[in-house]
Amino acid sequence: MVARINTVAFSGIEVLPVDVQVQMASGLPAFTIVGLPDKAVAESRERVRAALGAIALALPPKRITINLAPADLQKEGSHFDLPIALGLLAAMGVIDHLELADYVVLGELALDGRIAPVNGVLPVAVTANAQGRGLICPQACGSEAAFSGNDRLLAPDSLLSLINHFKGTQILSPPKPDHGKDVDANSAGPLPDLADIKGQETAKRALEIAATGGHSLLMTGPPGAGKSMLAARLPGLLPPLSSAEVLETSMIHSIAGQLPNGTLSRQRAFRAPHHSASLPALVGGGAKARPGEITLAHLGVLFLDELPEFSRNTLEALRQPIETGSTLIARANAHITYPARFQLIAAMNPCRCGYLDDATRACARVPKCASEYQSKISGPLFDRIDLHIEVPAVPASDLSLPPPAEGTKEVAARVLTARKRQNMRFSAIFGESKGPGSDPATPRCNAEADGKLLEKIAKPDAEGVGLLTQAVDKMQLSARGYHRVLRVARTLADLEGEDGVRRPHIAESLSYRRLFPGQYGGL
Repeated sequence: MVARINTVAFSGIEVLPVDVQVQMASGLPAFTIVGLPDKAVAESRERVRAALGAIALALPPKRITINLAPADLQKEGSHFDLPIALGLLAAMGVIDHLELADYVVLGELALDGRIAPVNGVLPVAVTANAQGRGLICPQACGSEAAFSGNDRLLAPDSLLSLINHFKGTQILSPPKPDHGKDVDANSAGPLPDLADIKGQETAKRALEIAATGGHSLLMTGPPGAGKSMLAARLPGLLPPLSSAEVLETSMIHSIAGQLPNGTLSRQRAFRAPHHSASLPALVGGGAKARPGEITLAHLGVLFLDELPEFSRNTLEALRQPIETGSTLIARANAHITYPARFQLIAAMNPCRCGYLDDATRACARVPKCASEYQSKISGPLFDRIDLHIEVPAVPASDLSLPPPAEGTKEVAARVLTARKRQNMRFSAIFGESKGPGSDPATPRCNAEADGKLLEKIAKPDAEGVGLLTQAVDKMQLSARGYHRVLRVARTLADLEGEDGVRRPHIAESLSYRRLFPGQYGGL
């Protein structure tokens, strides 16, 4: 007889079914695992043998063959330990294999028989629930799996407790989701307040526009002007994630092993990788094609400080994800796609020394150093950024002013109102069933509108068309730049509560547009 256990393999965030087939046959004692196992899977036979020994069970002196089907799919990770152990127990007659037929199993075994946590439990639980199956996972991952809505969950702390459950001598209670933090928008602690920043009214306005329409933003200014402070306050302006978006982002973090204590959060991600980050670290990849920073920032903010200090190849790799909202990692034996709908916020100095416009502090190579420094950002990448602003140094007179009247709470309220207008507009166009967030192909904000949809929702009035036509000729805007001006103008109209895009919206949108990096600093 061949015992079968259902488990999974991962391809990005996609869950692929794997059939663990266990056969015990006569012959010289052996323990073989086939089906393209990686090193972690191949080593599972020693962990399984030790775990069974810890509960006073020994493998029979037979030829044991374990096949992980489909055999041509690479199997990676330690989560195959528990399904292999249960397959052996079923083949030995310790557990009835029919009781395991409707469960998907994953978990790592310790040498003493305890079940250790593994990555990716949440997407597996969601998939199992969609298939009408239960899930057996480690106890430490139980609360995470419970958010899937699957009511057939078993989360034992050890192999022995799982055996006792199926024998009827012990009852495992279904795990419950930990609601202590999952619905709290401030679960990661209080977010910094926009009221902490004095002066920089133009930058605050641009930040509000970026939050409203989901636009990318590039800030250029001398050191200490407040660029990083402004970027850190953007998550507080963004609306909380919807329930569907919470599940979407949490599945990514579950795969990456970055879902702390199995709790979910409606707070949007804020990722700020160092400029020394490698290409695989930023866009994903490596030996096991793990998700990168742009995927971990999905539906959140990716902040790149000191933008020209990143390697040229790393920055150029952002061009496709910015346009498509996903990243494709190509390997010889697999192509893995990760979602990457992130909001890019970047900051840079006008030159390497940072004091281009300060004659008393600028280096001796001005203005050539500024031209060389800014040219590290290619024209195509620069053209993909919606908003470009200069952030000047804050004068001492501004620092002595009282705190601003408006803080994060007041600005976030306007952003939320404008976002609701966008959601209503997209729902009216696509229908409620295909509204924002329900389908990855539908836009969630103005920055994602394109093609005929953009022409429909952002068509300016006659005066606006005339101004935009003149600007295209004088500023030599590309077709991409033209469309990004329309997207920002649509957002400005939403902030004012207007249905149509008018000339003032086009004019302000054009003021946030630059032709090329060398324009900064008056070059």
